[in-house]
Amino acid sequence: MKKKDRVVIIGGGLSGLSLAYFLSKKKIQATVLEASPRLGGRIQTLQGTLNTPLELGATWFYDMHQNLLALIDELELQKYPQFSKGISLFQTSPSDPPQQFFASDHDNKSYRLRGGTQMLIDKLTQTVAYERIKLNSQVFSIREESEALCVEISNGQMIRADKVVICLPPQLAIAKIQFFPELPQNISTLLPGVQTWMAGSIKFVLEYNTPFWREKGYSGTFYSHTSIVTEMYDHTNFEESKFGFTGFLNGGAATYSQALRRGFVLQQLSTIFGKDVLNFATYFDKLWSDEFVGDDKKIMLRPHQNNGHPLLLQRYMNGKLFFSGTETATEFSGYMEGAIRSSLRMAEIIDF
Repeated sequence: MKKKDRVVIIGGGLSGLSLAYFLSKKKIQATVLEASPRLGGRIQTLQGTLNTPLELGATWFYDMHQNLLALIDELELQKYPQFSKGISLFQTSPSDPPQQFFASDHDNKSYRLRGGTQMLIDKLTQTVAYERIKLNSQVFSIREESEALCVEISNGQMIRADKVVICLPPQLAIAKIQFFPELPQNISTLLPGVQTWMAGSIKFVLEYNTPFWREKGYSGTFYSHTSIVTEMYDHTNFEESKFGFTGFLNGGAATYSQALRRGFVLQQLSTIFGKDVLNFATYFDKLWSDEFVGDDKKIMLRPHQNNGHPLLLQRYMNGKLFFSGTETATEFSGYMEGAIRSSLRMAEIIDF
């Protein structure tokens, strides 16, 4: 009979990789299955033309995120504060100049990770044996056997495990994975109604040779109710040697091509910050609605709807199947802190 894995983790984002790390500290080895060709989930840092770390996914964290901060320290990574010094802008009308305001350094200070949030993923990956991380491995089904769960992945391979932890957005899990026997009615009904954080968001980044906005006394913080860019922040690196912006576009921009979105972004920002905006080195944007984030049914849910629901914290398939991930966290769901909290909880209850 084929040997069983102790634990199989479905999903190679922050929750899945941190769970593998926490389990390894208990001498429990886990296999991580990731459907996409990369690790990180909703964390994605790209390198710009000038090698600026540019965040298309999760970026900021706060002093209240104590478990994430502890992990960052444990992995010997370094945080630094989001730049906010100078004039910030709020555009309420396309015909009027934007309102100016100053953000206090002490108001809900946010932080970024030196080198980009991907550093967190890279460090965690190094703690898991290479052969235990399987990319391009979409899970099609989970079947209960008498003493194990049998996980079928996209290449036809079957992996038997003592315990399986699903670290995917619940909506995605129920849309992509078949369960034999079927999950109880209450959890099957709940899963499609658990909101996936960042699903449908469009994040953009711009890279520049110089921080021209800082030189003009601006913080780079910008909010708008009138055009394609809805919010934006300075995206200068830790060393203050590479420069850029990052922010979010309005949801309607999903219908445009990336080239059209870029044109509208540059047009809007150049009217605010001047023609220097047009001298960019790199533009990227990402619509967080691909097959690795959610299904294509476009269910409209409230922010954090059913996140941390008690049914997500129960065990299934006779105690062998678990749900984890940031949407299952009872506090800070949707944040990186929620992902870490869910993994710590799971690592505590999984034992042999």
